[in-house]
Amino acid sequence: QVQLVESGGGLVQPGGSLRLSCAASGSIFSINNMGWYRQAPGNQRELVAIIISSGGTEYADSAKGRFTISRDNAKNTAYLQMNSLKPEDTAVYICNVHGFYHDYGRVRLFNSWGQGTQVTVSS
Repeated sequence: QVQLVESGGGLVQPGGSLRLSCAASGSIFSINNMGWYRQAPGNQRELVAIIISSGGTEYADSAKGRFTISRDNAKNTAYLQMNSLKPEDTAVYICNVHGFYHDYGRVRLFNSWGQGTQVTVSS
């Protein structure tokens, strides 16, 4: 179906920046939404940002003004630029992609999740 590969996580000091990438591959017909979620230990998974096929975006209140989501449709890749990072941003960041894929002459819906990439904000 469709596989996702995330990259760009790591350790950064408070106030620093990171850029996450999520590349989708497989028999993709089209991609609708691409989003980033995060999950910290003991917490539920929460939406960070989402970008739809037309380019419209939505952000969690905690991400507004600091994070920017973007996508390269030619590369089936989503990005999350994170600036002014805070210790409370520490979490596993997980990519989610929703769209349609080719399946032996048919087009079917997919909703794929990545494995996650760790972001740690600490001095």
